Amino acid sequence: MYGLSGLPPNPNMTALAAVMMERLPQLADQLTARICQQVDAYRSDGPVPREDLCLSCRENLEFGFRILSTGGPYDLSAPRRTGQRRASQGAPLAMVLSAYRIGFAYMWDLMAAEGERSGLVTASDLIRIASDVWTLNEAYTSEMTSAYRDVMTEQMLRHDQERSALVEVLLEGGATDTTTVWEAADLLALPYQGWFVAVTAEAPALAKQALPDIEKRLRDHGIGSAWRLRPDLHMGVVSLRSAESLARVVEVVSPVVTTRVGLSPVFQDLEKTSQFMHLARIAMASIPVGETRVCVFDDAPVPALIASAPTTSYRVMKNVLGSLLETPADERDMLLQTLHTYFATGSIAEAGERLYCHRNTVRHRLTRIAQLTGRSVDHPLEAVELYIASQTLLCLPKPPD
Repeated sequence: MYGLSGLPPNPNMTALAAVMMERLPQLADQLTARICQQVDAYRSDGPVPREDLCLSCRENLEFGFRILSTGGPYDLSAPRRTGQRRASQGAPLAMVLSAYRIGFAYMWDLMAAEGERSGLVTASDLIRIASDVWTLNEAYTSEMTSAYRDVMTEQMLRHDQERSALVEVLLEGGATDTTTVWEAADLLALPYQGWFVAVTAEAPALAKQALPDIEKRLRDHGIGSAWRLRPDLHMGVVSLRSAESLARVVEVVSPVVTTRVGLSPVFQDLEKTSQFMHLARIAMASIPVGETRVCVFDDAPVPALIASAPTTSYRVMKNVLGSLLETPADERDMLLQTLHTYFATGSIAEAGERLYCHRNTVRHRLTRIAQLTGRSVDHPLEAVELYIASQTLLCLPKPPD
């Protein structure tokens, strides 16, 4: 099997290609000028220097003439190099493909015109040349595109890794000085000072995003952010338009929430992100396990306080509820539900309506709680202790590690 057409080398085509090779420098200059004239991005001070373009034109024409002359075999190292170089230069793929289209059309025009002028080739030879040129065009373009995309993929992976490292610097407090934070802010397109909120979301599974496409969702609403995924957490810092924009962030985040999500208070210095990330984690931990919702730190002071000191809170809860926790499961659950509902509604009557029982039944259960714990909801200080204990049980149904 021979080269492009599968036919043996044609002496007429070899002679024609030899004529073209003699004019190679001139033809490369002409092709460079044609591309610059027809593709705006090459005409201006774009990503590809004119000398580089001219070199590629010469290499590609030389390669094409040689293959058409000998019939192959051929390698595609030249288009691979071009694709890699253009991707590294930041040239758009469409721009490079346009140059290739112009180049192969130019090659065909040259050979057809010279063949007709010189009489070196027959009409059937020209048909074969046309077929070979477009076969070469397809192979060349495909190889260049593949190499281009490989480099772009590597660049994107490298960019994602670098971005992830910068986000970690902010979220974990790894910056060694203010300059480092300034550089991270610049590269992440975040202001150094403004209004920010830290976000922590519980991963639904190992290394799975809790808030899929959240950066894009926020960007669509004109809100900048930067995110990092850890095995158990999806964390980010969000740049607000104003201190009052926190509610807008909650609106955008809430529809995609599938786990517990905590938001810190608003802060103004990006350098303090790691400190407020700690508060976002506390807000997340204050949500009872199994619930799916967003909690803003400032909106849940008692649960946040409990989550900030889980071991101490759990010990206090055990001490306050005492014998209540040791009653049979049915009675214990009924009494705890009554206590939670009473604190949620603020009155015996409303608690009875929500629990579908008479107010006297609620009153009797609260009396039973007082007997078991030694604390009454009618006494302000004792009521506070019972409330904190009941909230702790909601936040920490099991002893903390």
